[in-house]
Amino acid sequence: MNPLGERLNRLRRMMAEQKLGGLLITHLPNIFYLTGFSGSCGALALSDRAGMFCTDGRYKLQAREEVAGLPTRIAKDAIQGAAAWLARGGARRIGLEAQHVTYATAKSLQERHERVEWIAGRRWVEELRETKDEAELAAMRKAARLVSQVVGEVLPMLRPGVRESEIAAEIDYRIRRCGGVNAFETIVATGSRAALPHARASQKRIGKNELVVLDLGAILGHYCSDLTRTAYVGKAPPRIKSWYQAILDAQSAAREHALQGKKAGEADAAARRLLQRRRLARYFVHGTGHGLGLEVHETPRVAKNQRARLKPGMVITIEPGLYFDGVGGMRVEDVLLITEKGNEFLTDAPRALQEL
Repeated sequence: MNPLGERLNRLRRMMAEQKLGGLLITHLPNIFYLTGFSGSCGALALSDRAGMFCTDGRYKLQAREEVAGLPTRIAKDAIQGAAAWLARGGARRIGLEAQHVTYATAKSLQERHERVEWIAGRRWVEELRETKDEAELAAMRKAARLVSQVVGEVLPMLRPGVRESEIAAEIDYRIRRCGGVNAFETIVATGSRAALPHARASQKRIGKNELVVLDLGAILGHYCSDLTRTAYVGKAPPRIKSWYQAILDAQSAAREHALQGKKAGEADAAARRLLQRRRLARYFVHGTGHGLGLEVHETPRVAKNQRARLKPGMVITIEPGLYFDGVGGMRVEDVLLITEKGNEFLTDAPRALQEL
């Protein structure tokens, strides 16, 4: 059986466990995962034995080319068209992707199909997506190699007088040149702005003797990568080197606990314990990582008290960071694959603090 057919069967087994007569899938990454459709408008209706993909007239040809093994219908409103198909088929208990359906849409579905019990579902498809197959991992390896290559090309360009926006543009160009697209807006943060974990590249010019954080991601073959590196323009003073060594050690500590069978929160706790011993934990203001795949942020979360068990085939990030008001920040982030024998970094750009 092809991978898409197996995914649909696994989802139907989950439907049976929940006693659902139908499932309405509206989140586009989930639709791609189950059908191969990569357009911007679509809905998938799934019953216990059949399925139907619905989109609008703009995607008639694309759906014909991409969606295999499922009938396709064209409708003015893809979600309503897919829902009507399920209701006409006799489904009376239909699951919705609660995290991805607006209140207005859910209300409209209830009003149009009064005899249907609409069930607010958990992240059923996302749970299937957590573990990647070999084809998915091949795409993620390529995306990881791409960002590792790009950051190596861009680091030598960091010098006094260059604007953050210029570096971001160089990163974006190199990702595009290699056939990728940005997984998120590239972060280039320098000096005191490096203390902003999600800083947008600005017109600020790089100064002498300051930190620079580069956070970049690429989508290649529909799958994401995510990488962060930190540099210092000039000769880094001892305290900067000490702080940076702490986040490298925190990343290593987290990696040692990112093993199959362990809870995702254990990796986060290991990173925090390390930073607590260095009296730096209060400067670590976000989670240690997150799942990665068709989206740049997926389950499992690698954060405090997360109880999800890590499994072979899961891909996560490990990204401890420290942020100091008025001074700047630093972060190191890599993509990590959980395997039966341990784990493996997919990104391979040098992790040492770059002094430029």
